[in-house]
Amino acid sequence: MKKLKKVLFLSMAFSAFAIASSQAQVIVRVRPVRPATVVVTRPPAPSPRHVWVSEGWTPRGNTYVYRAGYWAVPPAGHRVWVDGHWAHRHGGDYWIGGHWD
Repeated sequence: MKKLKKVLFLSMAFSAFAIASSQAQVIVRVRPVRPATVVVTRPPAPSPRHVWVSEGWTPRGNTYVYRAGYWAVPPAGHRVWVDGHWAHRHGGDYWIGGHWD
């Protein structure tokens, strides 16, 4: 029984590590810049319920690509969009995506 518990524990630990590793951030030495051709103009909200989701970055391969802002209806129980931001750690910068709060 102890051996079975040990095997189950190790497999759960390995699974948790694998899931955490799949969520790894892309580290860049030079932050990408918004394309110069992009002009950010916020159109009128489609309804009073809509919240503006600010532009940001999406990881793609070994870099990030620009994502324009848009209007969205918040998920149930949430009302505020918290903008994403750049964070720094040894070796470079990485994008922490926005989220609903």
